[in-house]
Amino acid sequence: MAILNRLLITLLLVSVCPLNAIALDKIIVIKVNGAINSAVAEFVTHEIRNANTSSEELIVIQMDILGGLDTSMRKIIKAIQSSKIPVASFVSPLGSSAVSSGIFITIASHVAAMEPGTSIGMTHPLNLIGGEGEQGKLTKEKVVNDASAYIRSLAEERGRNSHWAELSVRNNVSVSAEEALRLNVIDLMVANLDSLVLALDKREVKLMERIVTLNTADKNIIFREMGARQKILDIISQPDVAYILMMLGLVGLFLELSSPGLILPGVVGSFSLILSFYAMQTLPISSAGFLLVVLGVILLIAELNVMSYGLLSIGGAASICLGSIMLIDSDDPAMQISKIVLYPILGMTFFISAGSIYLATKSRQLRSLTGMEGLVGEIGVVKLTLNPQGLVLVHGEVWNAESDTLIADGENVVVEAVEGLKIKVRKVVD
Repeated sequence: MAILNRLLITLLLVSVCPLNAIALDKIIVIKVNGAINSAVAEFVTHEIRNANTSSEELIVIQMDILGGLDTSMRKIIKAIQSSKIPVASFVSPLGSSAVSSGIFITIASHVAAMEPGTSIGMTHPLNLIGGEGEQGKLTKEKVVNDASAYIRSLAEERGRNSHWAELSVRNNVSVSAEEALRLNVIDLMVANLDSLVLALDKREVKLMERIVTLNTADKNIIFREMGARQKILDIISQPDVAYILMMLGLVGLFLELSSPGLILPGVVGSFSLILSFYAMQTLPISSAGFLLVVLGVILLIAELNVMSYGLLSIGGAASICLGSIMLIDSDDPAMQISKIVLYPILGMTFFISAGSIYLATKSRQLRSLTGMEGLVGEIGVVKLTLNPQGLVLVHGEVWNAESDTLIADGENVVVEAVEGLKIKVRKVVD
């Protein structure tokens, strides 16, 4: 009876408690670091959709973005614009920045906040299409104009400083968190995530065509991280990793083709190439650069089979070097192959090139040790007097032989030539 009374009291207390006393809605925090690529875009958009499905209170994108792909950035922004719950961007922790793609996402968010000691800006669209000359200049101008119009429209939609936003694209400027707040680029400057949550409580946010009031006090903060699959794809999509995988794959195939039957280099090389091909689909890869790298490997393989006195190896090394420099068709630092990775691999390429020249030269200097040609220069013993024909024992085999001089049984002879099934010999002079 006592247990029943306690259960009834508990149910009564729960029924009379106000619903807002129980924090059902949550604040979802998504951490984004590094460059924006397809894996990151998939992760962010997926979490925004899930938060909308669960009708959470708020989504916070805590970012330290160094750049990234335009297509992936726009995918994230579209998800923010179509979100039915507020999305806040927060440049954090200390020393972080919202560079290039980062400022577009920040300005597109319903709430933009930064931590002191962070920066935002430097958004000039560096991944330009086109070459030099008048046509290249026109193409670059179109890209800059498109990016300027896009960021201005985002700023105007959120009531932020559209003039500065456009200048950040055209003049490639960057400002601190304090300056960004003064210029009305962001809404808040807070010390940490907890401070952001407190500052947003009871704040009115324009969400599509309506105004909503945030209730962030006493809400549970849930951190979302990439799944194992997304983490792997994110790592593979990094320019340095993609380049290492590509070179590892080409070197593996080079070793397998130059020495058939090794198996392991071929398997590892094929696996690495497949992974690198996936990464290249998400990166601004120059087809000319990639083809130059492939050509270089082909020339190194050809050096082992063609007497070129090192010309093919030198050409192959130069082709790989130029192709590696041209491989990424972007000036965005976040999309570039780092020098720490590029230079050692190029050094390895020249080492392989020199090794190919050495091995090819040595292989041509060595005489054949098998077959008919392997008999030339070998020492044999006369078994039947050569006058001028007779029999000679060479390599454990008895051969028909002939000589220009008389050579008696038991004399040592050296093989000078092989003519069909007969060898020509001469007497070994002591």
